[in-house]
Amino acid sequence: MVVENTSAPTDGLDVAVYRSLKRTDTYLLLPVDDEYDDLPEALRLHFGRAAKSFEFRLTQQRTLAQADPVKVLDALAEQGFYLQLPPGEDA
Repeated sequence: MVVENTSAPTDGLDVAVYRSLKRTDTYLLLPVDDEYDDLPEALRLHFGRAAKSFEFRLTQQRTLAQADPVKVLDALAEQGFYLQLPPGEDA
């Protein structure tokens, strides 16, 4: 039996998705109770103005279009956000 070492919550997390008004196809996922204005200034400058798009429950089993949900949950647990860039663009 293989046990994956992860800090991701096993029961999921309610997240808010923000769309960058500055950068095309760039999104930021935050725990639903966290505020965009509380993010590090460098990230906010890179991301630009944000428009809250929607909220949903993210679980390890959920299918996401461009990311592994376990990696997203890990990033949320470790750094408080997940930045999704357009395909082919590095963070």
